[in-house]
Amino acid sequence: MIDYISALPGADALPGFPRRLCILGSTGSIGESALAVAADHPEEISVLALAGGRNVERLAAQAARFRPRFLAVLEEAGAWRLRSMLPSGYAPEILTGPEAYVTLATLEDADVVLSAIVGAAGLPPTLAAAEAGKVVALANKESLVLAGHLIRRACRKSGAVILPVDSEHNALFQSLAGHDGQDVDHLILTASGGPFRDWPAADIPKATAAQALKHPNWSMGAKISIDSATLMNKGLEVIEACQLYGLPQERVTVLVHPQSIVHSLAAYCDGSLLAQMGQPDMRIAIAYCLCYPRRLPLKLEPLDLASLGTLSFSHPRTKDFPCLDLARRAAGAGPGHCVTLNAANEVAVELFLKDRIGFADIARAVSWALDRHPGLDDPDFMTILEVDRATRSDVATYLTGTS
Repeated sequence: MIDYISALPGADALPGFPRRLCILGSTGSIGESALAVAADHPEEISVLALAGGRNVERLAAQAARFRPRFLAVLEEAGAWRLRSMLPSGYAPEILTGPEAYVTLATLEDADVVLSAIVGAAGLPPTLAAAEAGKVVALANKESLVLAGHLIRRACRKSGAVILPVDSEHNALFQSLAGHDGQDVDHLILTASGGPFRDWPAADIPKATAAQALKHPNWSMGAKISIDSATLMNKGLEVIEACQLYGLPQERVTVLVHPQSIVHSLAAYCDGSLLAQMGQPDMRIAIAYCLCYPRRLPLKLEPLDLASLGTLSFSHPRTKDFPCLDLARRAAGAGPGHCVTLNAANEVAVELFLKDRIGFADIARAVSWALDRHPGLDDPDFMTILEVDRATRSDVATYLTGTS
């Protein structure tokens, strides 16, 4: 039985057009793709607010083109630099600090909030948007990994709508649309397998950050590229699917699909498999969420099935890529373990990207952290933040000897 995380009102109950869009994480790959969609469809999407972290130069260029009323950066010095880069006559309100993201996420005029911040930092504004009753286009999977139970409660109370931007969960969302949730047997997430899927087992621990960043199909940020290489990204997506669709993790399976054309499938009780297929381009999922339930014409190369030839599927190599099973272990243990899993992974990935630890150390650190976790069945927001903070400190010490 599917129990979706939020209500899904009809088109007449959703914001009209043009929809006023707030993008949290506009300078990342998801944010850039969203702005590309907005640029091609100004009658459907109006950019109200952009938050860009520390990439002031890119945010300034985006702001100059779209002229949003609100901008946000993490540091006051960045705000001064940003203001100096803006065109004459354009004077948006510029907010600073992590709290600025929460402010933008809850703007009264925002119709849709695209949560595209990387990592646990995306939780506070995502939860705030849900509590404010917004339509949330969710690309920050960590929000559901850390606090899916809290976001579900917030949606029930406020009437917020969650629309999944992750390509796999968006594919499931489309494959489930219009069908009775009682007829669903299980969900199937597809994975590219990452850049090392065909490597001999003995060579995988020797992989470098530069090699791990070369994803074979998708153009993504550094953190998610490493997660794809370790299969942690798919593990986080298993947890995300459980939170979105109200299923136990035993009913969410994973198949490696190197072509990344079938983005995921819903398996029904009569043996039917319904899949969503398309080019490996995030604009498809983004546009579907921003203008749901409408579809927008996109400037993409048509998918030519005949030229593709064969689409292949296989089981993941969990022995060689243990992060997927570690995520399943956390999902089975409870919400507190999921917080620990994510925090340990974020610290380890950051150290790996700095060449301070090896590829295999990522899974080793996550396993170590899970072994130490006492377990929490229903953590509140402040407890989640504390577990996240403590885990990061412990794992940094474990891996480097410094906190």
